[in-house]
Amino acid sequence: ASAHHWGRLFTTAGREVRLINPRFVKPFVRGSKNDAVDAEAIYEAATRPTMRFVPVKSTDQQDLQSLHRIRERLIVQRTSLINHTRGLLAEYGIVLPQGAWRFAAQAPTAIEHNCLSDLGRELFEELLDQLRDANARIAKLDARIMEICRQHDDCRRLATLPGVGPIIATALVASIDDARHFRSGRELAAWIGLVPRQYTTGGKPRLGGIGRRANHYLRKQMIHGARAVISRLANRDDPRSAWLRGVVERRGFNKALVALANKTARIAWALLTRKEIYAAA
Repeated sequence: ASAHHWGRLFTTAGREVRLINPRFVKPFVRGSKNDAVDAEAIYEAATRPTMRFVPVKSTDQQDLQSLHRIRERLIVQRTSLINHTRGLLAEYGIVLPQGAWRFAAQAPTAIEHNCLSDLGRELFEELLDQLRDANARIAKLDARIMEICRQHDDCRRLATLPGVGPIIATALVASIDDARHFRSGRELAAWIGLVPRQYTTGGKPRLGGIGRRANHYLRKQMIHGARAVISRLANRDDPRSAWLRGVVERRGFNKALVALANKTARIAWALLTRKEIYAAA
């Protein structure tokens, strides 16, 4: 916490700042943990020629990232509220379908026309008021994200990609800003967490499922974007859609989602580094 704040302060003072992920420092810790041993481990890690450093985020990046985190918290709270309300209604014999928008559309009518006590109806109306408030707050944040996406050049550039909207575009800019910190699109895809776990020994590589080391929020959003693209494959006959249909047939739907998200991340890296607009093949 506060590492990027101190990084900006030291940079302003004329210092060269290098942030290191604690996971990369841990292997250099020798003996019991104390401040002196930690400082020595950080020094050892920083002198390694292949060490990967974390760029210092700007205030604008942190503002945008905070906007996404607040939105995600509200969505989690809304989901919890809907599940809580559905469970309580089921105890009264009122069973409503899953899904935020279906629930919001059917719950008021169900509460009004079913036999509930005055206290029960009052409690459920209070829960629906909380749900409407959460939806209003999320809609307000969505509008703010849309406005930022329209004003930012890189966000507009990324939004031309299939499966990338204002949410993913602004999340990418908030997370990486300058894509030149990654040597290739593959490195960006690996950092997001869209590549399989690798275990290689004796020259025999073994690939597993996608690993836990990832930017989980960004990975989730990019896979949702890929799901939206795959759901519209039936109406498209371009080369990209033909390739994607082949992946679905050979590997299955879920692996095709990750493959498309990986491909989108690599193209996003190219668009950000070359400052170009996406052009379909």
